[in-house]
Amino acid sequence: MTIEMPLETTNGQRKSLSTAAAHQLAHTTKSEPQMQGISSRWLTRSLPWSQVKGGVYRVNRRLTHTVGNGEVEFVINGPSARVIPLELQELPQLRGFDDEDILATVAGRFEQRDLPPGTVVAEFGNPMDQVLLIVHGKLSKIGTGEFGETTKVGMLGGGDFFGDATLTDPDAIWPVTVKTVTPTTMLVLSRSTLQQLNDQIPALQQHLSSVAEAPALPQNKYGEAEIVISSGHSGEPLLDGTFVDYDSQPREYELSLAQSVLRVHTRVADLFNDPMDQIEQQLRLTVEALYERREYDLVNNPDFGLLHNCDLKQRIYSESGAPTPDDMDELLSMRRSTKLFLAHPKAIAAFGRECTRRGIYPDPVEVDGHRVPAWRGVPIFPCGKIPVSDTQTTSILAMRTGEKDQGVIGLHQTGIPDEYEPSLNVRFKGIDDQSIISYLVSCYYSAAVLVPDALGILDNVLVARQSD
Repeated sequence: MTIEMPLETTNGQRKSLSTAAAHQLAHTTKSEPQMQGISSRWLTRSLPWSQVKGGVYRVNRRLTHTVGNGEVEFVINGPSARVIPLELQELPQLRGFDDEDILATVAGRFEQRDLPPGTVVAEFGNPMDQVLLIVHGKLSKIGTGEFGETTKVGMLGGGDFFGDATLTDPDAIWPVTVKTVTPTTMLVLSRSTLQQLNDQIPALQQHLSSVAEAPALPQNKYGEAEIVISSGHSGEPLLDGTFVDYDSQPREYELSLAQSVLRVHTRVADLFNDPMDQIEQQLRLTVEALYERREYDLVNNPDFGLLHNCDLKQRIYSESGAPTPDDMDELLSMRRSTKLFLAHPKAIAAFGRECTRRGIYPDPVEVDGHRVPAWRGVPIFPCGKIPVSDTQTTSILAMRTGEKDQGVIGLHQTGIPDEYEPSLNVRFKGIDDQSIISYLVSCYYSAAVLVPDALGILDNVLVARQSD
């Protein structure tokens, strides 16, 4: 005699859809199973997807001499902060200097300063006498225009550094005035302290001297190796030869994946398939969940996600907290042919409030039959996958897309075995001793930023309502 046992795993949790749930699709007039977690997935729909053979996509670029330029990270313990020693290698002058003991000594000599808004940290034209590491807060860089007017030339925020030329150039001067906009915490290494370190640590002094004496390689304004071109000449002068140098270690993007094992009991598949196919409905919702994870990873994955792969020179900061038309104009002006903005719905609402406050009412644009908000004719697509911090701040992304435009592209591989949808396959795993059918569902994807200015981010955008 066969005794039917409950279909449970060893930890007491069910492994497949129960008959009680399955019969909900077998009686009365009904809808297909609904799923609240399905979003519009505008990012996935807007990215051009490039075929990746072999599972790896290599981004070849011209040789760039100014590699690095990363963020400096800190350890924060209550009101005090200290820089992580190895993070000092993000400063161009210390790149490649990997003596952790010496870096720890240098890190220990930085002094913390907590400054109120409106404090002038550095003044244009004065001798550069300190290295600044920004722990928290925002600072504006103020320059002088062609006619002597005061102009704002940029912003600094947490993780940025300034004044690093102090390490190698004793005659350096501040190129701009730096002034705090919000309460700011920074770590400071003075020139006098640096001189003491050089006297005490010969290896440090030798490294900084070699960096200072190294010849500057010719490069364009983007840091790429210069291509020598002659123009405007007459007669038969001897022309300079040139070649286009490439990066010898180009970045490679390996396809990532999201997977799930779908389980359906044979009794459900046999008896409860009228009028809706139970396996088909289970598979449809599983695929939707995988596509939601794919879009989340395209934004947040630490390896290839857009939030983590934006060049720091393409990151700017909101000047007044909430995203203003001025902020969006600056973000838009940093690249040619911006195809779209991507923002959390709360950020879009905050931008709308700022526009209304100024009496500006941007016209929406129509995309695939949908009317979406826009700025300067560029659509602003909502994306709930962009995080909002505990302090109610988030980011707005702007990007150019497509391989021909050297933009942002999605990566996938079609034609894989048992393909169900492009770059997604469903593989039958078998039926176990509990009569449960199993399917392995896999989705392969990644994203690549072909050149740094293809992607820009407006950071520290405040989405909370501000009291008048």
